[in-house]
Amino acid sequence: MSSPATVPPPPASLRRIVAASLIGTTIEWYDFFLYGSAAALVFNKLFFPESAPLVGTLLSFLTYAVGFAARPLGALVFGHFGDRLGRKRVLVVSLLMMGGATFGIGLLPTHATVGAAAPVLLTALRLVQGFALGGEWGGAVLLVSEHGDARRRGFWSSWPQTGAPAGQLLAAGVLSALTALLSDAAFTAWGWRIPFLLSGVLVLVGLWIRLSVDESPVFKAALAQAEARRSDDVTEKPPLVAVLRDHWRDVLVAMGARMAENISYYVITAFILVYATTSAGMAKQTALNSVLIASAVHFVVIPAWGALSDRIGRRPVYLIGALGVGAWMFPFFALVDAGGFGNLVLAVTVGLFFHGAMYAPQAAFFSEMFATRMRYSGASIGAQFSSVAAGAPAPLIATALLSDYGTSTPISLYVIAAVLLTVVAIGCAKETRERDLERVGGGAGKAAGMRTVARGSGAATGG
Repeated sequence: MSSPATVPPPPASLRRIVAASLIGTTIEWYDFFLYGSAAALVFNKLFFPESAPLVGTLLSFLTYAVGFAARPLGALVFGHFGDRLGRKRVLVVSLLMMGGATFGIGLLPTHATVGAAAPVLLTALRLVQGFALGGEWGGAVLLVSEHGDARRRGFWSSWPQTGAPAGQLLAAGVLSALTALLSDAAFTAWGWRIPFLLSGVLVLVGLWIRLSVDESPVFKAALAQAEARRSDDVTEKPPLVAVLRDHWRDVLVAMGARMAENISYYVITAFILVYATTSAGMAKQTALNSVLIASAVHFVVIPAWGALSDRIGRRPVYLIGALGVGAWMFPFFALVDAGGFGNLVLAVTVGLFFHGAMYAPQAAFFSEMFATRMRYSGASIGAQFSSVAAGAPAPLIATALLSDYGTSTPISLYVIAAVLLTVVAIGCAKETRERDLERVGGGAGKAAGMRTVARGSGAATGG
């Protein structure tokens, strides 16, 4: 009998699953990136008005980084329950948490109203955002990876990844429209709240679609096997324990692979709003429009890179992206420094083109590393723990380097150093394209992270 992993679901069913994952991730990334854009443009004035402009931006990005600090905790909590209860249930919770926090930011009083309490409240809601996003990514990509056709897993699982540029596109689009329609004074006074409040409507749409899909067949099969083992006095270790015992090398590979991808993305899309409007002297509208156009291209190329990873493998595509980003950093800043909207669009677009080659195969690559009953935990831990050292401080470090040196050269070297770490990690990884998601982990016992308890003796033996 064919296993669920090897029988592709009906096309209509798969498209609905992909749509549910994509819309959910788009909403959550919209919320997350909206904060990053606002941190670069207005939060320094609203929540840290007593600081010098660049110092206020640094403090604003510090609250941005706090969200990343909560992501590993979200990965642990959501990963545990996602491996025990299922992917769908925890994805509903993560969506509600993220949307609620973002809506709350739109209602916050500023420093002018409540003083020092304003940045404290902002930071608290940012922590909730980070916690929710830490659990969102792993569940969304697994829901598609575990449903999809194994031969096209890279392509189908890359679609939830397009939620990042789609969310960025949506956030930048809303902010761009508001900055075009409103004066700087009106946008700073109240206009910035509108995109945060819109998140409440988007969450209702995403929740309705996400509740319409079924749990993955691979997880259902693994859960049934686990329940059968429990009836035979066989117990499972917590997913985290099993991951650290059986897949610790894969976790390290995933963390290393994320370094260049995460750092380059936030330099190209978040820090560039600061750099273009300060060092390059461009208008906010110009900077936002460049990210808007580049994000549209990013959205298109991600599925193409994912399809290529089905043909030549995850590792080659990932390396193309990492090396491309490293080679582009000096031309990237040279184009921005040259001035002009066209140069800025070209710089950001090419950067995101190469970033897409890392981001597209990542969902399938990480999913294929871990066994089903620890896959949510393993993929989430590998992806989110690295974000603390990579994406979290990236805009902060880039802004500090610009403040200290007054040039983009150390920022380029910073990104290139991250690329070298990623190249080493990918070089140490094994190709996963041909792996069966039901059989990752080298056997049922090891894959489940279980131990056998002898009846009446209390003795335990490793699985």
